[in-house]
Amino acid sequence: MTTTAPQVRKQRGKGRGVLGNAGLYFAVGVAALLFLIPFYLILRNSLSTDLEITGENWKLLPSFQWGNISELFADPTVEFGRSLWNSLVVAVLTTLGTLLVCSLAGYGLARIPYKHANKVFYAVLATLMIPTAVTFVPSFVLVSSLGWVDTYRGLIIPGLFSGFTCFLFRQYFLGFPKELEEAARVDGLGYWGAYWRVVVPNSLNFIAAIATITFISAWNAFLWPLVIGQDPSSWTVQIALSSFMTNQTVNFHLIFMATAISILPLVFVFLFLQRWLVQGIAQTGIKG
Repeated sequence: MTTTAPQVRKQRGKGRGVLGNAGLYFAVGVAALLFLIPFYLILRNSLSTDLEITGENWKLLPSFQWGNISELFADPTVEFGRSLWNSLVVAVLTTLGTLLVCSLAGYGLARIPYKHANKVFYAVLATLMIPTAVTFVPSFVLVSSLGWVDTYRGLIIPGLFSGFTCFLFRQYFLGFPKELEEAARVDGLGYWGAYWRVVVPNSLNFIAAIATITFISAWNAFLWPLVIGQDPSSWTVQIALSSFMTNQTVNFHLIFMATAISILPLVFVFLFLQRWLVQGIAQTGIKG
C-alpha cells in the first residue's frame, strides 16, 4: 500500500511537532534550572558555616547547620523576629490601604463625571515622572514634624497612594461592564453602593493581582524604612538583613539564613495568588 503525499506531509509535521515540543520542554527546563540556582545557593549557604561558604573546597550539599536558625533569632544586636513582625504589619497595612485609596481614586476617575476629571488624571500620571528619591527629603521633614519617626504611621501612611496603581485601577474600571452598575442604581444604590456591592465583588481577580504586587513591593522596601526606622525596634526585615554586613565583619551564614527566612512569606503569597496575578494584569486593558 502506497503512502500518499498528504499522509507523508502529515507524518513529517507530526515528527517536527514532537521535536519542537521536546525542544520547548528542554528550554523551559534549562530556564527553570537557572531560575532556581539562586534559591539553591541561599538554602545551601544558610545551612553552612562561613568557612564552607568562603572556602576553596566547594560542596554541593551543606553540612546542615540547623543551629544557624537559633543563632539568628538569638543575636542580641539584631531583633530579627521583631523585624519580621514589623515587615508583616507594614506590608499588610500598606497593601490594604493602597487597595482602598487607589481603587476609590481609580473608580472616581473612571466613572464619576466632573469638569476637571482629565486634569486630575494627568496630574496623577505626572507623579510617575518624579523620581522617588526627589521626594524623600520633603517627605521626611513632614513625617518628622508630625512625630512619626520610628512609628508604623511613618512607615505606612506616606506610601499609601501610588500613581501607577491608581492608573491601573482606572484602566480596569473603564472596561468594567456599565450594565451592572446601572442595574445597581436602578435598585437605589449610589456610586459608593455600586462600588462596594457590585464592582468590588466582581473585581476580585484584579484586586488580588494588585494586592500581590503591592505586598511584595512593601515587603522589599528598603530606603524609606531605613530613613524612618532609626531605632532597631522599628527596623523592617530588609534593614535587619543589611545590619549583618559591617565594616569589620560579614556574617555570611546569618545573612543567608535571614534571607531564606525573609523570602518565605513572598513565596507563599506568590504561590497562593499567582493565577490571580496573571489574570488580573491581563484584564487591565488599555482604554482611554
